Amino acid sequence: MKTLFLNPPSFEGFDGGAGSRYQARREIRSFWYPTWLAQPAAMVPNSRLVDAPANGLSVESVVALAPDYELCVMHTSTPSFDNDIKIAEALKAANPKLVIGLVGAHVAVNPDPSIRAATACDFVANGEFDYTIQEIAAGRPLAEVAGITYRDGERYVRTADRPVIEDMDALPSVIDIYRRDLVIEDYFIGYLQHPYLSFYTGRGCKSRCTFCLWPQTIAGHRYRTRSPAVVAEEVRQAQAYFPQVKEFFFDDDTFTDDLPRVAETARLLGKLGVTWSCNAKANVPYETLKIMKENGLRLLLVGYESGNRQILLNIKKGVSTDMARRFTADCHRLGITIHGTFIVGLPGETKETIEETIRYARDINPHTIQVSLAAAYPGTSLYAQAQSNHWLRRPAGDVVADNGLQISSLEYPHLSHAEIFESLATFYKRFYFRPRKIGEITWEMLKSWTLLKRRLREGVEFFQFLSQRNAGG
Repeated sequence: MKTLFLNPPSFEGFDGGAGSRYQARREIRSFWYPTWLAQPAAMVPNSRLVDAPANGLSVESVVALAPDYELCVMHTSTPSFDNDIKIAEALKAANPKLVIGLVGAHVAVNPDPSIRAATACDFVANGEFDYTIQEIAAGRPLAEVAGITYRDGERYVRTADRPVIEDMDALPSVIDIYRRDLVIEDYFIGYLQHPYLSFYTGRGCKSRCTFCLWPQTIAGHRYRTRSPAVVAEEVRQAQAYFPQVKEFFFDDDTFTDDLPRVAETARLLGKLGVTWSCNAKANVPYETLKIMKENGLRLLLVGYESGNRQILLNIKKGVSTDMARRFTADCHRLGITIHGTFIVGLPGETKETIEETIRYARDINPHTIQVSLAAAYPGTSLYAQAQSNHWLRRPAGDVVADNGLQISSLEYPHLSHAEIFESLATFYKRFYFRPRKIGEITWEMLKSWTLLKRRLREGVEFFQFLSQRNAGG
């Protein structure tokens, strides 16, 4: 079947938070690679990947593609679901014979409600969907495909579960799909050098953080990886295809989960002479950090979440504030840049713990930060906890306002949703608007005219973000 893999257009201003699709705007214009769709696209001959948000494509432009395809696979998410099923309806109206399937964490944990609500869709994927889509695109009847819930007239049928993928090396590289269907200059992340390129070297995460969506819904808690030699070969191939790339980012939930593999991979990357970054937990020993840095590591994206010890215990983070403080000091000592992520509104949060986390962030001083509102997504332990304790202020899917801005969906008897919402802007201002941080960023900009222009643009977008938040919520 001629197959279209589609990241559908987001509505104007869409900023769905960490559980949204990758093209959420966030505080500044940001676009992650649609790797989850690129992977099955690499397994389906004559397919095409269309990333509408990154390409700035309208709904009308996407719908115009419908008559050219037999199968459309759309990535969806909890905050974008209502918008996405409307696009599916428009696609089906343009081509009634088009088979449409939805993939992503939202439909994986809510297959029956999703297929009932998505009246124009023929199936939803119940978990990892790479081989599932490959089989459907090859023409296998839906009843014989494991890992889906499909529409059969007025019935909804769930097929047998599909085992998780164990041999990650057997999956083809996404790099060829990037070259064929994407323009890498379209992808921006504020803390990564531009142009950057990212892909996964493994799936799953050992950690049990109660709020984290992907390990609890699709990827699981076993870290299944590609071998270091295969990873290095993908990077070498990408170097040949995209010599303009300045940085490679490994988007595994926690790339540092397997320390021996990290060291082996780093040494192979060092031989290629590339600059690279990855997600990391704040518990990597100094010796491993040193090997990584000596072999091209520039930046670590680190989830600190909170500066309060009890909150970290509440969310089963598995890292203490003291451990994270030592790790951060080691990174500073080695010259490793850190982009730190924090969350306000987690269980146990109070006005005092928010203040404690702001002080903690200023003290450990990562180079840049991202602050998110706690969101309880279906399929997570946090969602179940929020339901049982009546912490959900709005329906679970209502995590963005009409203007696309992320809103606080949690509140507590001692801490209102409005206080949580307002604390995010306060956090940013207190972290960035201080002499030490202003001096660091100014010095960084003065060393590069290109970086200066980029930071000025991002600064304008950031102030617009704060202004919009002051008017919303």
